[in-house]
Amino acid sequence: MNVFKRFSDRGLRTQIALVFGALVVGLAVLLSLGFGELLKHRIQRDAGASLQVVAENAGKLLAIGLMQRSLEAEVLAGAEMVWSKGLDSPEAQHMLARSQAMQPTNVWIGVADAQGVVRNATGGLLAGQSVAARPWFQSGLRGVHVGDVHAAKLLEKLLPPMASGEPYRFVDFAAPIRIGPTTVGVLGIHGSWEWTREVLETLTPPTSENSAVELFIFDRQGQMILAPHGRASALQAAGQRLPAGTHVNNNRGGGHTQSAVVQWQDGKRYLTAATQLQPRNAASDLGWRIVARQPVELAFAEADHTVRLALLIGLAAALFASVLAWLAARRLSVDLYALADAASAVEAGRPGSDIPAVHSNREVRQLSQALGRMTHRLLAAREAMEEKVRLRTLELEAANRALDLQARTDALTGLLNRRGFESQMAFALALARRSSRPLSLITVDVDHFKRVNDTYGHEAGDEVLRRLARTLESRLRGSDVVARLGGEEFVALLPDTDLAGAQAIAQALVTTMADQQDPVVGTITVSVGVATMRGQESGADILRRADRALYEAKGQGRNRVCVET
Repeated sequence: MNVFKRFSDRGLRTQIALVFGALVVGLAVLLSLGFGELLKHRIQRDAGASLQVVAENAGKLLAIGLMQRSLEAEVLAGAEMVWSKGLDSPEAQHMLARSQAMQPTNVWIGVADAQGVVRNATGGLLAGQSVAARPWFQSGLRGVHVGDVHAAKLLEKLLPPMASGEPYRFVDFAAPIRIGPTTVGVLGIHGSWEWTREVLETLTPPTSENSAVELFIFDRQGQMILAPHGRASALQAAGQRLPAGTHVNNNRGGGHTQSAVVQWQDGKRYLTAATQLQPRNAASDLGWRIVARQPVELAFAEADHTVRLALLIGLAAALFASVLAWLAARRLSVDLYALADAASAVEAGRPGSDIPAVHSNREVRQLSQALGRMTHRLLAAREAMEEKVRLRTLELEAANRALDLQARTDALTGLLNRRGFESQMAFALALARRSSRPLSLITVDVDHFKRVNDTYGHEAGDEVLRRLARTLESRLRGSDVVARLGGEEFVALLPDTDLAGAQAIAQALVTTMADQQDPVVGTITVSVGVATMRGQESGADILRRADRALYEAKGQGRNRVCVET
């Protein structure tokens, strides 16, 4: 009662200033918070979507890497022509060394006989020792095997310390070696866990140092197996597991799982997105979860700034309106009601709502104009923020396209790499089958390339590879697909070309290379294997047969063409 009495004792100007000023302040705060929360929600949603894209791209690359490495083990184990000469033959040793040179993260490649005794291995490591109790050997006897990440057991003391100071951890790949129907041994590959770290580092956004985006991998049981910046051991010792409340996207429901803000072991809250590793073959189904996180104070920094800015603008406009109300001593109640009704409509977000221009007096007219400008400014701020979010989304899409192009191109020669070639090959196979046209493939390998690197240096070796790439591009048709599979091995896909035509092209290529003179190395020769499509077989089958023909050309003395038998 005393409050109302004190209010009624004041003058009309004070009453109008207090009442109308309080109304406008409240309205400005509500509008500012409403628009601010709307923008904040959209920014948070886009930030979570960006994290989800990073995690899913990392999962796709890891799945492809696991599949390719398991296929590598299967291809090496399937070289029956090499193994028929003995598991410990020089040809087998050369093939293992060449495979390791093409993939340096394969720390150890070895062959054990059917009793589990290592007969051949890169660097001679573990030769003569028994690996019969190792899971990769036992599973490799039955078929292609991909093992989960584990610490080194037999190799730890035989290998030099890692540069990061962390202990060695491997992912095993194995496949049975068969000669005819008989399994004579198992080929095993110990891939360094560092290749996974390299994959994740290529996927981390360029601005990650400022935005603190980090990528982790957890196994099927929720145990951490990889953390950025070499912190996996420390976090494992601290008991870090897959945080409770993390939504894992399994990519099978047709949509994206929403990211969530969860608390991690260090007590901090992070915007977290996770995806289930989708295996490309049955052997590589390891159940890994790839998790991307970003501190909430950085993920939502722009949204919080927008809310504060909107609130400050609203408060400033409210202060200005209160000053006008102080001057509006003769303000008519009808104008107050009109303005209040219009403000309620704007607050409710009804289409076409606006602050009306009233003309009972100059002060009231100025007040209505001020409220109108405030509303337009807030609406303009919302539109500007939406445009900024749209531009950020376009930039992210462009970055992803550039990343995809980089992932499909060989940096040294400018040709397609294995990933880019596989997509082109799949398209060419489908077209050839539908139109019943021939399709052939040649594999090209530089003879004695290791000797070139050892004698003249890697720069001369790189120039030899670029020269071969230019020769392939100049000698083949524009419709042919040329790629570098890795190391000194190239491949060319020849649409509308039968086996005889492909053999002629391959022979012309061998002759052209032998006729050239490199200013540093001199004469460079190549060996070529030729294969053609048969029925409904896959691209991997054609490539495998061409590789066998290539090995046959190597075995016959190099600088020649061999056609599949």
